[in-house]
Amino acid sequence: MAADFKLVKRYQYSSEALIFQGKLESEGIEVFSRDINTINSNPLLSNAIGGVKLFVRAEDYEKANKVLSEVSQFSLDEDHKLLKCPKCGAEETEMVTSIKDVKTMLAFILLLLLAMMPLYSKHKYKCSKCRFEFD
Repeated sequence: MAADFKLVKRYQYSSEALIFQGKLESEGIEVFSRDINTINSNPLLSNAIGGVKLFVRAEDYEKANKVLSEVSQFSLDEDHKLLKCPKCGAEETEMVTSIKDVKTMLAFILLLLLAMMPLYSKHKYKCSKCRFEFD
């Protein structure tokens, strides 16, 4: 009898997928990844092929969704508490890559022209509620 698999989640980056795969496996859920090697060899293809896909057995699907829903999708501070937006006080902030100054833009263009994955960028936090960006 062939096992039925269900797509539980997609991730843009393989490192992100591996973290959540480890979380699911630590809860006793067997995980099967797809397209991870393709994205590792060329990360720019991630959006084109739909990212790294994590599959679980159909009978583990509900449990996997429950485990993943318990993981916070928002950024934490050094004390493992949700990071607050300094403008509105919301606890729904995410780390984003920002290219707003000339130095960052030039580094991005140079690395792009050299066919390398842009490695130089500034990381900031962005509030999901008011869209305010901060360091």
